[in-house]
Amino acid sequence: MFSSIAPLARHNPFYAPHFQLVQDGVRKRPAEPAEASATRRGLAAASADEEYSCEYGSLKFYALCGVGGVLSCGLTHTGVVPLDLVKCRMQVDPQKYKSIFNGFSVTIKEDGVRGLAKGWAPTFIGYSMQGLCKFGFYEVFKILYGNMLGEENAYLWRTSLYLAASASAEFFADIALAPMEAAKVRIQTQPGYANTLREALPKMFAEEGIWAFYKGVAPLWMRQIPYTMMKFACFERTVEALYKYVVPKPRSECTKGEQLVVTFVAGYIAGVFCAIVSHPADSVVSVLNKEKGSSASQVLMRLGFKGVWKGLFARIIMIGTLTALQWFIYDSVKVYFRLPRPPPPEMPESLKKKLGLTE
Repeated sequence: MFSSIAPLARHNPFYAPHFQLVQDGVRKRPAEPAEASATRRGLAAASADEEYSCEYGSLKFYALCGVGGVLSCGLTHTGVVPLDLVKCRMQVDPQKYKSIFNGFSVTIKEDGVRGLAKGWAPTFIGYSMQGLCKFGFYEVFKILYGNMLGEENAYLWRTSLYLAASASAEFFADIALAPMEAAKVRIQTQPGYANTLREALPKMFAEEGIWAFYKGVAPLWMRQIPYTMMKFACFERTVEALYKYVVPKPRSECTKGEQLVVTFVAGYIAGVFCAIVSHPADSVVSVLNKEKGSSASQVLMRLGFKGVWKGLFARIIMIGTLTALQWFIYDSVKVYFRLPRPPPPEMPESLKKKLGLTE
């Protein structure tokens, strides 16, 4: 039994960081740079070396994916700081900030237009660090878990693969995000507490020590892990569905621009679901970072079912646009740096034979 499984494992597209190249039934040594990679499916790199700047699964590949994550998350979250600020204030003080438009009106009246940019620095730094870990580690765990499953199981269980890889990546991403998220919420929701990151950090440390920066990490996991699981799994499966049922030609025949349009559409669809799944925990995080001495369970009980859904419409607009732009920027970075961009997965030939789909 083992002897029959081992060859499949060695020939699956996730095997090792250096893939075995197979051409005309003869295994080529991975050290031969002129040969084209054997390609197939979602996680395989399939082209000659001159087309791509690095090998799929190499350290350079992971590093550049991390750069894409920094740009996609850091820039987009900073760009929607005004909407995020109003959303947070609606969550922690719904009596004062009754709606999106009312929230903007009250904020501008009290703090001026510049007040809408409060918290931009911790947002940019925190979400850049989060993006680095989120996207970089996602690629790492996707290949790692795919390697463990093997080619056929990786296809059959691909949704579970996306969920597991994204959850693992987000676990570390939230640890990187937590300190800046805590500072951002203090700046945005506590008038007079601090106007800048340089004011907030020493004040927070003096009041509560290092715990001030990490007391929100558990609620962050509650919010961000389901969000990221939905973000990546829904995106991957939506891309697959769009190319299968909507796009009138195969992905290989689409231009880079057309492929990026599909990326944006799939990202927006994923973002709507992400916002709904993660909103209750987002409400808890906002209130928790504003108050001292409260626990996540206490805040959740006090808000109640109706309270945790305050600001959902604003979050759907924000997260839908945000997620679409993040995937668009991330994929654009891959195109710019000429990184391998695997096509949607297809059923392995060996599995087709087992299921009697081919002779």
